[in-house]
Amino acid sequence: MGSFGIPLFPEQASTFARDIDALYFFIVATSAFFALAVTVAVIVFGIVYRRRHEGEVGARIEGNLPLELLWSVIPTMIAMVMFGWGASSYFHMRTPPAEALQIYAVGKQWMWKFQHLEGQREINELHVPVNRPVKVTITSEDVLHSLYFPSFRTKMDAIPGRYTQLWFEATKVGEYHIFCTEYCGTNHSGMIGKVVVMEPDDYQAWLAGGGVEGTLAERGQRLFQDLACGTCHLDTGKGRGPSLNDIVGKTVTLADGATAVVDEGYLRESIVNSQVKIVQGYQPLMPAFQGLVSEDNLVALVEYVKSLSPQATTQAPAGATAPAADPTKKN
Repeated sequence: MGSFGIPLFPEQASTFARDIDALYFFIVATSAFFALAVTVAVIVFGIVYRRRHEGEVGARIEGNLPLELLWSVIPTMIAMVMFGWGASSYFHMRTPPAEALQIYAVGKQWMWKFQHLEGQREINELHVPVNRPVKVTITSEDVLHSLYFPSFRTKMDAIPGRYTQLWFEATKVGEYHIFCTEYCGTNHSGMIGKVVVMEPDDYQAWLAGGGVEGTLAERGQRLFQDLACGTCHLDTGKGRGPSLNDIVGKTVTLADGATAVVDEGYLRESIVNSQVKIVQGYQPLMPAFQGLVSEDNLVALVEYVKSLSPQATTQAPAGATAPAADPTKKN
């Protein structure tokens, strides 16, 4: 804590917050040490070796190989320690555990909208359980935003037309800030919210109090049917579009001979701009839904298609009953 009770740094409330802070302080301390050492050396040498009378010529310096190696090797070793430590922390922060709780976040001027697989939807507020990994899949509905959890020491840009992700595991029950750290318009400073970290039982009780529209996958299923996607994407694979059963995680061959892995980003792109990646053996007949389906509904459609591949995705415990009959899109 700083003076007057004002904290100098956010509370450490995630599993990797302490490691990130340690790396930060190590880099700051190392930089300060060498900056001070160079400053002191310049001042001392300036005083000791100053010109004392007119016409004085300094002694000839031939060089010192051991000394030159020393001031080259030591900084290099320190830089490699920083690089290795930073790379290890980055890899850990960008590799969510397979069992992580999945949540979708959509940035919009000027709010954060969160959707849980169980169906609950929140604005500028996110409820999560303590001591459980949480993976947040992020996108933007308009301009570039950046989702930042200072107490968890993690952030990620929300990019229009793309999915990005971050994860964290909260270690303390409480409420923590959410900020947007990418300037996104006149009300950027007001694009804030809070994370409510709860005990597991309290979180389950909170989940039980919402989701009146059903799970996220069930909402996607209704959208799938409303958009008549099932008229082309038949289970048999003999429709005008490929079957979507068990497609997530697979590698498909495209009409131009290239290949693509079917993941969340691929599914989203196939919905909004179906002509970009045509699956081999199918015609470019599917209409593009760019601008016709909101990001919130795209998330639901993607989650429904994922529910058709139970071996490749984590399902909502509320039980999304995805029928084995109609899937979502892909040309």
